[in-house]
This record gives sequence, C-alpha cells and structure tokens, in this order.
Amino acid sequence: MTRAIYALLLSLLLLAGAGCQESAESSAPATADGAAAPIPTPSLAAYHDPSGQPADDRLSGGVRLISITTPLGNFKVWTKRVGNNPRLKVLILHGGPGMTHEAYEAFDSYLPQEGIEYYYYDQLGSYNSDQPKDLKLWTLPRFVEEVEQVRRALKLDSSNFFLFGHSWGGILAMQYALKYQQHLKGLVISNMVPSIPEYDAYAHQVLGPKLKPEVLKEILAFEAKKDYGNPRYMQLIEANYYPEHVLRLPPAQWPEPVQRSFKHVNSQVYVSMQGQSEFGVTKGAVLSDWDVKAQLPQLKVPTLAIGAEHDTMDPAQMKYLAEHVQHGRYHYCPNGSHMAMYDDQQTYFKGLTAFIHDVDRGTFPAAK
Repeated sequence: MTRAIYALLLSLLLLAGAGCQESAESSAPATADGAAAPIPTPSLAAYHDPSGQPADDRLSGGVRLISITTPLGNFKVWTKRVGNNPRLKVLILHGGPGMTHEAYEAFDSYLPQEGIEYYYYDQLGSYNSDQPKDLKLWTLPRFVEEVEQVRRALKLDSSNFFLFGHSWGGILAMQYALKYQQHLKGLVISNMVPSIPEYDAYAHQVLGPKLKPEVLKEILAFEAKKDYGNPRYMQLIEANYYPEHVLRLPPAQWPEPVQRSFKHVNSQVYVSMQGQSEFGVTKGAVLSDWDVKAQLPQLKVPTLAIGAEHDTMDPAQMKYLAEHVQHGRYHYCPNGSHMAMYDDQQTYFKGLTAFIHDVDRGTFPAAK
C-alpha cells in the first residue's frame, strides 16, 4: 500500500509541474479566454510504459538495431529510446565525427523529468553500430540519408520530431534540415557554427592568441610539420586547449561518459572528415570547405542555436545562425565551452527544454 501511494504522489507531482504547458495543435480544447488548454506531461507510469513500442524495443530496454542501406551495402546502426511521449521525441546526433552517444548521457538527468522522449544513436562507424572501413562512406550526403532512414524506422514525424545536433552532429542536423525539414517539429543546433572556414579562422585568429605564446608556438610547429601523432602535441592540446574550450575541467576530471566516448572514438571516420588537427579542421578533409550560411534563410522549422562563451566555436556565429533562419532563437551559456551541457549544465538544459515545450505548446515566436 505504501509503495502504491508513493507512486501516485510522484505521478501527481509530474502532472502538477506540467500544468502550464499548452499544445500547439489547433485541435486542443480551448480555455475561456480562447487560449489552448494545457496538455499535461505524461504520468510517471505512462512515460516509462513500453507497451506501445515494437517488440524488439521492449525486449531490449529501448535498444534497436536499425538496418540502413548505403551505396556500399547494408549495415546496422544502434539506437536507444528513453521514455514515451507521442508529442515530444528528440533524436540526438552526436559529435565527432566518429564519437558516440555516450557523451550525452547527462540528458538522463534533465529530459525525463520534463516528460521528453529521446533517442541515443550511434551513427554508422561509431562504437555500438557497424564499423565498415571504406572511406567512401564518410560523406555528408550519405550521413543525411542515414538519418532519414533512422527517422523512418523510429516513426518520427512533424508532429513530434525534434532533431538535436551537437558539434559535427550540428553540421549533420543543418544539412538534414535543408533537405528534409518537412519532417521536423523543431531543430536544435548546439555548439556548431554554419561555416567551417569561419570556425578555422576563429580558432587561429581568436582562440590561438589566448594561449601562452610559447604553447601556441609549439603547437603550430607540430601542425606545420603535420606531426600530429607526436605525444607532445596531444599533451599540449590536452593541458592547454581542451580545459579552456572543450570542457572546462582538467581532462582527468571530465565526467565518465565523456571520457568513455573519447575512448571509443573511431579515428578513421574522424580523420577522414575532420582531419588530424585538434586546432581547427585540416585542409583537404571532407568537411574543410563546408559552409551553409547562405542557405540559412531556407530553414522554416523552429530552430534553437546554443552557443557558449568559451566554446571552440564563435558564439557570435551561433547567434547569427538563430537570426538568419526564419524562425530562430539563440540560447547563450556564459560559463560554458564546447561541452556546455556539462560545464554550464543548468543554463544549458533550461534553455533546451524551454525551447521544446514552447514549440510544442505554440508559444515559440512567430516566423520573421
């Protein structure tokens, strides 16, 4: 009896906390003043109820291996669902390229209490998914088609589908939205600018001079010789660049999920698309000339751009992104870096969840 009462109280608390949420759908019942009536967050029991999910999802605790087709054959990619909400489903595109979903496990501390369903996903080549070796697979258009196949398999659509992309995942999310925005309810670009050449310029012209002169000189000497495998090169980066601009803690103190993701990186994918430099993108890498600034006005879907003061990416460019899509918002993390979901965590998730709820209940600002 005590356990039953406790479960009931938890469910009532979740419902009470969601009382201000409103639906964006015209079919929602109206209040006396004509506003859309609140639609409650799913109860605790409903949020964790897997009965409506496919059999393989239920059997494996939300994990599904999704078959994808590529020009070089068929492969499987790993996904894991957390929660249930028919209106709010977030697909997380991890960074890298070649990193893993593991770096985003902080989402477990914030999204469930908001009633948001979300999907971890290791892209092809990443740790839990198939890892083919053919370099011809590592192209942006092929990754876009992979995301579309994952969307279809998970049955996500414009009534519920929020696409979240961080770092490289932000590039992939922008490129996906430019082709398939009709399937999106909302788009989140976290810690990624819309131009790689401008990212490179920011790294060398703004962030580089902030390093100690002797450190910068030594880093650039290694890069000039393309001696990226030298242990001293990574020692300099990890001791001086990472704690300032990637995650603002000494790397030995980084949260365990982040360390695990770095341990599981697929270097072949990373080097092919990003290059070997940790101080920008190597010229000649797949992504070195990527730039969609001129295409931003084509994006009509509600869009959140998240920037951070100490990021490897210029926060002014994230603000630019939000201002040049048709329906954008900029969220700034004053104490954060590239992994602001850890080093400015409260600010980060407050802005992320507010955006999702605002879009859902129709209170997101109208298009420009």
